[in-house]
Amino acid sequence: MARLARSFFSRYTPDVAGDLLGRVLVREVGGSVLTARIVETEAYRGADDPASHSYRGMTKRTTVMFGEAGHAYVYFTYGNHYCLNLTAETEGVPGAVLIRAVEPLKGIEEMRRRRGVEELTNLTSGPGKLTKAMGIDLRLNGEDVVKSKELFVRDGHRTEEVAVSARIGISSGQDKLWRYYLEGNAFVSGARTHNYRTRESR
Repeated sequence: MARLARSFFSRYTPDVAGDLLGRVLVREVGGSVLTARIVETEAYRGADDPASHSYRGMTKRTTVMFGEAGHAYVYFTYGNHYCLNLTAETEGVPGAVLIRAVEPLKGIEEMRRRRGVEELTNLTSGPGKLTKAMGIDLRLNGEDVVKSKELFVRDGHRTEEVAVSARIGISSGQDKLWRYYLEGNAFVSGARTHNYRTRESR
């Protein structure tokens, strides 16, 4: 399967977030190739999105969000885990898609070793879980996922319907239905919210 091109990411962030579902995240680390299907995402933008890191403008932390589409935006949160985002929009317009959950495909035993857990559905069913399982940390912040050999996204498929809801764990911007996930997939993060609408399957 071909990797996703820059043009895929250079679009309205919520569209990118929905279209990433079913695509395959690839991480090459320590001699291992780890792959997982993206099953849950959230979109974050700029001045129109009070839940976004870039809401109040560019900072040292959010510079990547304002840059070229198709780069990794990785940050450390709650003092104990990393979150992986992929940038969208056009340069100067902040946008990023949080990868909330993935379904492991290849390198599962290596992911288990990194996480220290055996239960498959608990392995990558959350943003901090998947980054630990796939060896993603601040060293990959700014990585160009269109050109990188260490972290990129390949085309994929889905048969499940896409459910849409408000985002999880935010106090502002709850009116925006910018969380997308594959309906019924066992690897979607434990926190569920009401489905407001459903997109067609691809």
